[in-house]
Formats: sequence, structure tokens, C-alpha cells
Amino acid sequence: MRGDRRQIQTAVLGSADSEEPLLLPLEAIELGAFRRRHQLDTFWCGLLLGGCGAQLTTKLYTDRVCHFSHHPGSDGQSHICGRRARGISSADHLYVKSAAAAWFRNRGEEADIAFAQPDGAPVGSLVDITSRHRRLRVHLDQAVEPVWDDDGIEPVLGMSVPVDRDTLIRRWYVHRIRLDSEGTARRVQIGTEAFARPTEWFALDTCTMTERGLSTPAVEKIIRSRTSRPAPAWTPGRAYKVPDIEVREQDLDGESQAQDLLHELAEARRAEAVIVVTRLRDQIAEVTGAKEETQTQLAAAVADAGHWLEQQAEVRRSLLADLDAAVAAGDTPRVRTLLTHVNMTALPDRTEEEIRVTGAAADHLTSVASAAAERVQALLEELRSLPRNRPEYQLCPRVQQLIQAAAEAGRLLGPRQQIQIAAWKARAGLDKPAPAQTAAPRASVAQPRRRPQLHKQVARRHWIKTSCPRCWAGSGQECVVGNGSHTRQVRRVPHDERLKPIIDERRERQRNQPKPPPPWRVYEVTCPDCGQGADARCTTTGGPHRSRVERAKEFTRLRKPRPEPGAEA
Repeated sequence: MRGDRRQIQTAVLGSADSEEPLLLPLEAIELGAFRRRHQLDTFWCGLLLGGCGAQLTTKLYTDRVCHFSHHPGSDGQSHICGRRARGISSADHLYVKSAAAAWFRNRGEEADIAFAQPDGAPVGSLVDITSRHRRLRVHLDQAVEPVWDDDGIEPVLGMSVPVDRDTLIRRWYVHRIRLDSEGTARRVQIGTEAFARPTEWFALDTCTMTERGLSTPAVEKIIRSRTSRPAPAWTPGRAYKVPDIEVREQDLDGESQAQDLLHELAEARRAEAVIVVTRLRDQIAEVTGAKEETQTQLAAAVADAGHWLEQQAEVRRSLLADLDAAVAAGDTPRVRTLLTHVNMTALPDRTEEEIRVTGAAADHLTSVASAAAERVQALLEELRSLPRNRPEYQLCPRVQQLIQAAAEAGRLLGPRQQIQIAAWKARAGLDKPAPAQTAAPRASVAQPRRRPQLHKQVARRHWIKTSCPRCWAGSGQECVVGNGSHTRQVRRVPHDERLKPIIDERRERQRNQPKPPPPWRVYEVTCPDCGQGADARCTTTGGPHRSRVERAKEFTRLRKPRPEPGAEA
């Protein structure tokens, strides 16, 4: 039996059956302080972590993350451990128990907290919390299906546990839990997820336990909105219908103007025209002479437009941060896509930061296109030097490189180069159109757009549980060819109509997930090699040290909070 080579990031203190978890720092620069702080402690592969109960030691590395390691056996061979979960989240159930116990203790209450294992579930999948008010069952993974119809148990879902749309609508909301790393510990966050609303996250100290169950500030807002009479609101895309009653002549002009502006505002929002929405919002605020009900609609439209513009501003800030990170990483396709989105949503009075980021992105694309144009010329010269009797299959690799370089060069290529590229495509047999498709013009270098293969995006274990609306194959049955015969042939892949609802539901869940924080930039962290702080360049002439780049990537992966202006990380 071979040992498991995955790195161990968590342990327990004191003994094998301890419930006190510990997270090892990933960076060598932090491990020294960790060792001094715990020089009198012992680390163990805890039984409650699914471990073997053996003692662990710390391993320091500068070229990869630091981790715990088992002591070698008496024969000098590597220790063999069957522990399954070894990553940062492998001790989350212990952190949940510790945080819950402290939370109840600070409120002068008692609670029974246990690690449930129904039907042989692995330890750590479930945490049962029973108080005088309610029983919570925390699902940290998908090992056990949540039970929604049991009034005595309220499920709290981990980040990887899905919830269907019908459950969200029927229950109004569900609670989620996540744990964020803070030094050598993990901090509990409670989220409230509702249908068509983003998940709102709160510190555990801001939550309460009532007869109704776990409650957050978001729960109170949801209950108030469901139980109180809603105020008149304006709905984009549906103008207010004027009732068939007599209106005074002096109000006709104001009423007509109000309806026209509401209609234009709805169209502008559908087109995501930020400038037009801003102008119409200001015009609507100045409308007078309309009826009282219409004035209420106008006020709601102004408030809603203001909220929408704030969201668009946040979207622009997020796009700029992503664009800046893509430029720093040299991700040309992403730079091209994000720059297009930024230009579509930007206002005429751009900030200095927007000008800097978009200018850097444009310079990056220009340099990439110039390099690609030079590569096209070099490849054309290389192809012309080849023997004329070279077969197609030997030409294909170089011609494909030529096509890729031409796509990156774009408008920097002249008509003569385009003609030469088309000629080489024909000679290599790469200009043949696909079946049922029209041949592209000879001077075109773009590849035909392929239809997405949905069956590669959904695993069989997911779609086999649903029925097919096209061939009427039931749950647990393969899709068949609809040829009208009694013995229909089984299809090699399921119908797209069976897969698309699953993909759409997955995308809806992803849209409702909170956006990750923007990535750390290289010069926001302190360089471990030369010691240069934030906003200071490394002392080398060839760019930042590799260790500084890796440290920024690691901070991004751990989602560490961004530094305050003037602070160093």
C-alpha cells in the first residue's frame, strides 16, 4: 500500500482525541513565528479529523506551501495514513463546534453539539447543534441530503451543498455557512440566501436564535417584506396605465410627459445605457403636473434608477479590477473581452484609475498584435522556404500557427498578407467548409464557430435522474433516437433538451453566489526576497521576484482582505 502524498494542512493540539484544531501557515515567512508560538505544543493527526492518531511535525518549504507531516516509522519508512480530508477545510467541523459553543456561552445558554454520522457518513460532514429553541443540522458537504420537511430540524448548508429553486420559494430563505481563514484559525460566517436575491453574509455575533430558528438581519428584512403591504413601486418595462377618467387640462401635459419618460427609462435600462439612464433619472425628478399616483410611480422610478446606477458603478469597479489583474497576468483573451465590457459601461468623465487601467490594456493588446504581425511575417517566410512537394499533413502545424498569429494580429495585417494566408490554408487543406456550412471567404482567417457540446458539461449522474422532454425517456433511462420504430436505438449522448435545464439552473446558482474579492496585485505585497514594500518595485531589472508573484497569487487564493492605503502585506 502506497502512502497518500497529499499535503496535510490541519491538525489538533495536545493529543489524538483533541477537539482543538490548528491550521498551519502556508508561507515559510510565517512558519517561523508559528513554531515559536507553539514550541511547547504537540501536533496530532486527530481521530476527529479522520486521521490515524499519530503525531505530526511541521515541514518548511520555500518553493511550495508548508504543511504537517507524519513522523517516519521505526524502520525509517514513510508513515501510511488513511486520512481522506487533509486540506484547509478538513477541520471545519471542529471550528464550527468551537464557535457555536462560544456563541451560546456568551449568551448564557447551553447547547448540545455533536458530530452526527447517519448511514455511515464520514465524521465532519454534519454538525448537530441542539438548543432550548431549535435544533440546527450543519451540512458542511454533500454526504447527507438535507431534510426540509422536519419541523424539529433546521438545515444550514455549506458552500458546496445545492438547494433547489422550489425550496427557496417555499421556505422564503435558507441559511448557509462558510469559514474564512484568519492566521491559524477559521472564522465562521452565516449567510441568508433567498430566491432571486444575492446571499447576504454576517458575522456569527450578529445572529440570534429564536423559536423560529436561526435568524440574521437579512431574515428580519425578508419577513417584513413578506408580511407588510408593499409600497407602490415602478417596474421597468411596464409603463403605468392611465385610468379612463377625466383629467384636468392643466395636468395633461405633465401626465403625458411622465409616461413617455417612464417608457424611455425602461428601454434605456434594458439596453444598459448608463448615460441615458442618468439623464432620464434627472428629467423624471423635475416632472410636475402629473396626478398623485403617477408622482408616486415617478418617485419610485427615480429611486430604483439610482439603485441601478450604483450597481452599475460597482460592476464597473469590478471589471476594472479584473482587467488590471488580466493585464498583469498577460491573459490576452481575457484582456480583450474585459476591455470591451469596460468601454461599453464607462461614463464620459472617466476617473484617473479608469484611464490608467484601460490605457494599459490597450497598450498590452497593441504590443500583442504587433508581435503577432511579426510572427505572421516570419511564418510566411518560413513556409515559402519549404519544398513545394511537402504533403498537407506536414504543412498543417505551421499553417495552424499562422492562422492563430493572424487572428491575434487583426487589423495590422495588409491585404497581401491576407491573400497569402488564405492560399496557405487552401494548400494545407484547412479551408474546407464543415458539412451543411457555407465556405468562408478566402481572405478570412477566423475559425468557424462550433456548436457547444452540452453533454460534456453535465455528468451522467446528474442528467440520468431527469426525464427527457424530446424522446420521453424517463428517469434512469438513456435517451433514444426518435425514429418512430418500436425498437428505438439508444443515443450515444443525451438530448440537449434534457441537459439545458440543468445547465441553466447551475448558472442561476452561480449568479447568486457572492463575487470573489478582486485579486491581489503584485506590488500590494511585500517582496520576501528584496523586502520592498507596497507600491515599491523590486530591486531587479527584470520585473518582480518570483516569490513576490507567488505570494500575491496565494493571498488571492486564500481571499485575504485587501490592505488599507499605506499598509503593507
